[in-house]
Amino acid sequence: MGLNLNDKKAVVAEVAAKVATAQTIVLAEYRGIQVGGLTQLRAKARAESVYLRVLKNTLARRAVEGTVFADLAAEMTGPLIYAISEDAVAAAKVLNDFARTNDALVLKAGNYAGKQLDKAGVMALANIPSREVLLAQLLGVMQAPVSAFARGLAALAAKKEAEAA
Repeated sequence: MGLNLNDKKAVVAEVAAKVATAQTIVLAEYRGIQVGGLTQLRAKARAESVYLRVLKNTLARRAVEGTVFADLAAEMTGPLIYAISEDAVAAAKVLNDFARTNDALVLKAGNYAGKQLDKAGVMALANIPSREVLLAQLLGVMQAPVSAFARGLAALAAKKEAEAA
């Protein structure tokens, strides 16, 4: 049974609210995915704070109308699942990881901060390390000179002790 006008307006308002705070939207075709697989995908998306929803394309087009994601409307054809996230790479990463293990999910397009992405662009975005990993790498780079200096001082102190004894 279809949605009545008020239900459609509510769906558009809900999705528009998510789009307003989003950095990334990724579209994927989901033909042939078993219910169990879709449940796993939704659980993974929830864990990563990704808004994941199957929508009528006309409602999705209305939700992105007038936003930086408006160019994505041209790609909204066929049975699509929409992944929307405030994190720049989370939506792409969730769908790309699931698509690796399930051939029925096909990445179609995406949009990151107003820049249109094709399938290869979405995959490239998904392969960027997460924010936490990047911060850990930065911290490691910042600590390297200090720890090298500390090791040098410890070696010098050990050498002085050996000479004095």
